[in-house]
Amino acid sequence: MTGKPVVLLRPAPQQRDRIFTPDALRRLHDLFDVVDLEDDPSPDAVDRALPDAFAVVGQPDLPAERLRAAGRLKAIVNVEGNFFPNVDYATAFAQGVRVLGCGTAYSQAVAEYALGLALDLARGITRGDRAVRAGTEEYTAAGNLDAVLLRRARVGMVGFGNLGRALRPLLAPFETVVRVYDPWLPAAVLEDAGVVPSSLEDTLAESEFVFVLATATAENAHFLDGPALDLLRPGARLVLVSRANVVDYAALFERLAQGRFLAAIDVWPQEPIPADDPFRTLETAVLSAHRAGGIPQAFTSIGDMVCDDLELMSRGLPPVRLQVAAPELVTRYRNKPVG
Repeated sequence: MTGKPVVLLRPAPQQRDRIFTPDALRRLHDLFDVVDLEDDPSPDAVDRALPDAFAVVGQPDLPAERLRAAGRLKAIVNVEGNFFPNVDYATAFAQGVRVLGCGTAYSQAVAEYALGLALDLARGITRGDRAVRAGTEEYTAAGNLDAVLLRRARVGMVGFGNLGRALRPLLAPFETVVRVYDPWLPAAVLEDAGVVPSSLEDTLAESEFVFVLATATAENAHFLDGPALDLLRPGARLVLVSRANVVDYAALFERLAQGRFLAAIDVWPQEPIPADDPFRTLETAVLSAHRAGGIPQAFTSIGDMVCDDLELMSRGLPPVRLQVAAPELVTRYRNKPVG
C-alpha cells in the first residue's frame, strides 16, 4: 500500500478504457492506490480489496455482509448509468457511504439526439432518404404532405429528470410551449424551469410532439399502454429515448401500423432488436439502435467526473459532478444494464 486512499476499480459492464482517457487514468493512479479488477473481477478479488477501499468504481455485488466488511468505504460510484438491485443500499446509507451515479454524463447527448429525432419526424428526413435510394422520391409539395414545423408546436415531456432538463433549453429557439408530466416533481419546480405542469392525460392529448424521458421504476412498467397512446393526437410525433419498460410495445406497434401517429424509437425491450421484429417493417417509425447517449464524449466525461469527485471526497469535501443517489429512490429504479 502507498498510503493513498484505495480505489477498487471494477467498472463492468462498463469498460475502463472507454470511460477513462489515458490522462484521466493516470490522474486516478496519481491520486489513489488503484486496485484494478477489470481483468480479475472474481468475488475473491473483490473481497480482498474491499476492507481497505475508500471507493468502489463500478457496481459489483455488494450485499450487507460485504459492505459491513468495508469499514473504510466512502463511495460507490456507478459508471454504467443505471442503479442495479445488487447493492444493499440501506446498509450503504446506514454506514455513511455515498452512492453516486454518472447519469448526467449522457444527458446532453441524449437531448441533442432527441431533438434530431423530433426534426426527422417533423420533416420525414430519413424516410425521404430511403425513398431517394429506392428511386421512389417525390419532389417539393408532393414530398411534404405530412410535414410540420417544430417551431411554436405544442410539446409534451413525460418525465423531467436529467434528460428533460437538458432538452428544455434546446427547444427554446423553437418558441414551443412545453407541458410536463412528472409525478416526482412539484409544480413549482416545473414552473421555475419554464414548463407547464400537466397531467399525463393532458400532456399526451394536448401535444403535437411528445418526448418520453421517464426512467423505469417499480411502479411505472408499461404505463404508456394502449389507452394512454390513444390519447395522442392524430399525426402526433412520439420520441422515445429513455427506457423501453415504460411503453407497451405491442400497443405501440399496433397504432403505428394503423398510421395513427409517427414515432422515433431508440430503446427496445430486447436488444439487439430481433431480425424478424415487425417494427423493422414500419414506415411510420424512425428506428435507432440505442445510440442516443453512448458517444465517446459522454463516456470519457464519466472518468473525469469520477476523478474530480473522488479527489474532493478524499479532501473531506462533498462530490459536485456525479449525481448523489436519493435513498428514497435508488431502490425503485428498474433499468436494465447497457453494454
